[in-house]
Amino acid sequence: MKIRVDSKADALYLRLDESKIVESQEVSPGLILDYNEQNQVVGLEMLNLSSRSPHLNLKDLQVQAA
Repeated sequence: MKIRVDSKADALYLRLDESKIVESQEVSPGLILDYNEQNQVVGLEMLNLSSRSPHLNLKDLQVQAA
């Protein structure tokens, strides 16, 4: 899994695996899911990140595994 934050584009992208993306769908304003050939979600893009969480500091982004 990979997480990419683009502060210039104000977006976060979460990639679950490296399978080929064959379709993308905006499921909610600014929330885009990427699907592979088996119709499984393999990526998630969140646009307008700063307006979704105004107190979010992208430099302090932490990942926690449970």
